[in-house]
Amino acid sequence: MKKILLIIFILVVSIHIGFGQTKTSELKTIAAKTLKDKIAGGWAGKMIGVTYGAPVEFRALGITYEDSIKWTPKDIRGSMWQDDIYVQLTFMMTMDKYGMDAPAKKFQEMFAKAGYMLWHANVQARKNYYDGIFPPASGNPEFNSHADDIDFQIEADYLGFMCPGMPNTASSMSVKIGHIMNYGDALFGGIFLSALYTHAFFENDIPSIIEKSLKSIPAESDYAKIIADVITLHKHYPNDWRAAWKELQAKWGHDHFCMAGDNFNIDAKFNGAFIVMGLLYGDGDPMKTMEVTTRCGQDADCNPSNAMALLGVIIGFDKLPQDMKEGVSFMGDSLFINTDYSFNKAVENTYQYTLKLVSENGGKVAGNEITIAQQVPVAAPMEVSFPNVVLDKKISIFDKQAWIFTGNWQTYKRLGNPGEKPRDQSEFAEKAGDAIELGFSGTGVSIDGNWVKDGGKADVFLDGKFVRSIDTYYDYNKQEHENVTIWHVTGLADTQHKVKLVIKGEKKPESLGTKLYVTQAAIYKTAPKKSASYKFSFEK
Repeated sequence: MKKILLIIFILVVSIHIGFGQTKTSELKTIAAKTLKDKIAGGWAGKMIGVTYGAPVEFRALGITYEDSIKWTPKDIRGSMWQDDIYVQLTFMMTMDKYGMDAPAKKFQEMFAKAGYMLWHANVQARKNYYDGIFPPASGNPEFNSHADDIDFQIEADYLGFMCPGMPNTASSMSVKIGHIMNYGDALFGGIFLSALYTHAFFENDIPSIIEKSLKSIPAESDYAKIIADVITLHKHYPNDWRAAWKELQAKWGHDHFCMAGDNFNIDAKFNGAFIVMGLLYGDGDPMKTMEVTTRCGQDADCNPSNAMALLGVIIGFDKLPQDMKEGVSFMGDSLFINTDYSFNKAVENTYQYTLKLVSENGGKVAGNEITIAQQVPVAAPMEVSFPNVVLDKKISIFDKQAWIFTGNWQTYKRLGNPGEKPRDQSEFAEKAGDAIELGFSGTGVSIDGNWVKDGGKADVFLDGKFVRSIDTYYDYNKQEHENVTIWHVTGLADTQHKVKLVIKGEKKPESLGTKLYVTQAAIYKTAPKKSASYKFSFEK
């Protein structure tokens, strides 16, 4: 662990040094009123896009969504409880309280203690906080099996909103915040999205904005490659986004560590590709952009939220369609859940932080005219979460021939809907010394189980050697999680291994028990991913 943390520290320091020596291309001036209007357009776009796609979220998995999409501006009120917005507002609250340069742990702490629910990489980062795992380790693949998930991508907007013409400043801030919950391509997703906004303050050509934003992430990253593929597909199928979607799905649709093998895909780069697809095929039209992005499927509220936010910055709030402006303005002073922020406060505080960043980065604020030292993009250092990790198979806990049980293990039956019989959900035990063991052949394994209010602690042994202790208690904001990764490892030698979990009979004071629930194991192998050698139909 110390070695991993040292490597991450070196990367973080190097990226800050690189951006600290940023080159500027030219000075750009923008009227204060225009700047604030574009910031407002960005926040409004987030609210509009997320509510447009909310009813469709994860209803199209591995397929395009072809049913009708019903949306009216009144639906914008639903943005008040969307994680696309309230998480990054918590980060702004952290800045308000502790300053823009507050350590990453403070940002993690405030969102960990916030009263809203979280999922995937965010919820793992929250649990990591309570387990004493802090940034950048909290987002590292060793401690976060969701390291490549979409989370930071959907909540990095504010960094771009407050860095007009300054992609390197946004990237530097992204490294600190993004490593709270993500790593690798998911970090690059947040950097890429924030870069889009920084360029959109001074440019309205969407293909050009996308090309410039790619310069902020490593060209050799899969994230950069999939965005490049979308650009290629758009050029080949300029009037047929569905044809482009099919090609993209065939090449990239199954390269994902979290829930690998399922049609469900919350991978940052894959959903990021849908954002870009909507932008390119939307031709700058808000409704068309949201529709294409949403119909691409998967995380179909987050993606149009990002796409519409970019259009909001380009167009500005004042030039958004009238009904959209009215819908946002109606909710202007309403607070997003578990924050002290409204739309109006978000716009005003983002504007004030922008003025500060402009001044600190070679620009000048003089009355109603703001001069910005426009930055030449510098790519973030390369990092990969799960290199060439491919799902081999899953082994259910009810496969009694695969597992060795020691002690008193029982079947936990999950209650179904009224009238349905309870189903076998997991096996659990709670006495000190009770253990479970699995032999497997491969280069990685994820042991899945439940984080619950009566969860306890266990020691993990790999090939007879103690690895670390885990804690499966979780009851923050009355939210529990079933069938999640409770421990995982990758990068093993490709041979036979044994993993053993031994219950400690210990728990957090607030836990109601010492139980360990196990549902399955996912076995991984090291092999080239499909996308590495795949060629589109017109390239063959």
